[in-house]
Amino acid sequence: MQREKLNELLAWKTSSLRKPLIVRGARQVGKTWILKEFGRISYNQVAYINFEDSPNLKSLFLHDFNIERVISVIEIQTQTIINADDTLIILDEIQEADRGITILKYFYENAPQYHVVAAGSLLGIAFHQQSSFPVGKVDFMDLQPMSFSEFLLALGEQQLVKVLQNKDWETLSVFRDKLTNYLKYYFFIGGLPEVVETYAQTKDWQKVRYVQNRILLSYQGDFSKHAPYTMVPRLQMVWQSIASQLAKENKKFVYGAIREGARAKDFELAIQWLADCGLLVKCHRITKPEMPLLAFQDSSAFKLFLHDIGLLTAMSGIDIKSLIEGNSLFTQYNGALAEQFVMQQLILKEGRYIGYWTNEKSTSEVDFVIQENGKIIPIEVKSGENLKAKSFKLFCEKYKPETAIRTSLSDYKAESWMTNIPLWGIETV
Repeated sequence: MQREKLNELLAWKTSSLRKPLIVRGARQVGKTWILKEFGRISYNQVAYINFEDSPNLKSLFLHDFNIERVISVIEIQTQTIINADDTLIILDEIQEADRGITILKYFYENAPQYHVVAAGSLLGIAFHQQSSFPVGKVDFMDLQPMSFSEFLLALGEQQLVKVLQNKDWETLSVFRDKLTNYLKYYFFIGGLPEVVETYAQTKDWQKVRYVQNRILLSYQGDFSKHAPYTMVPRLQMVWQSIASQLAKENKKFVYGAIREGARAKDFELAIQWLADCGLLVKCHRITKPEMPLLAFQDSSAFKLFLHDIGLLTAMSGIDIKSLIEGNSLFTQYNGALAEQFVMQQLILKEGRYIGYWTNEKSTSEVDFVIQENGKIIPIEVKSGENLKAKSFKLFCEKYKPETAIRTSLSDYKAESWMTNIPLWGIETV
């Protein structure tokens, strides 16, 4: 596996402003693997603690935050003599330890020489439960499922990825059919490392689907294990509605589609819990494409996306036969998979605001509007052969964005008012 975030970890190690690092992300996105791999290639040794697997250590920080005592316990547990300069300390599933997040403050203030990384699948939840969060005393890194480029690398397509990252569209057009086929594979497999590795090693689609279904079951097990008892039924209802909500022509999340008569107050906490876990991505409507977009966010209107497209195809029961039925996979469910894919690639770059736009009557819509580096960029997703986009063109004529992007299965083409980028190249935006 090759992950782009390794470069970010290397920069963190050498930074003169280094603080203890918190790596956030949903279960199964590869947090443990990337941290151990980072330790293997960048340090002489790794002291690894998993608080979920070490119940005897869950009270390690409960009585005091004495760093010397903590280091001594970690050394005994890992049978490692920790040297500050050449040892990476990994505190995995740190949300399982009482006051686990708070200890990072004391590493920063009293022992900044140590290289400490904390990771956890439910850190979003844990943050709300902490009595003392180390504001300004930690760095953050968010890990998402593997990008389409990382997926290609896992399948041995290093040269193709190099050309893609260089945006050599003329050369890429020669391999258009190959990239489109890989894109179909990605739609079905997704970017969770275990699922990708299963396919890379076996080329067995049944095994891929088996692993996906097992992961989905483990997520639902997390609901019962970690969420308040009274919230669990609502979590299940929201979770099970995602595929059908995205399959609607208007993909705005509708509470009434979960349960007749349902209102925001019935399910908003459940939605936030799933978003905090990293399992759902919320995309709000913006009323006007002006800076900053956050100021024009309509908090009552949003779309919900899953964090991984492969799990969405599994939840939707999309059959393996769809892989050999031309390009039908891209247009199924009113193009829901294409929009899911684009969102999944857009969130790979941190610091972006990602929303969508509709007019007041919802008669016109632009699939995504992003804000980055002082620019506002509308993005239209076209999953079928018809590339006409009346709403998109009207939006561009009215607001005159400096950059406008349509993404489709067609080749790269720059026009006066917008640029078409192939769907498989959208992560280069």
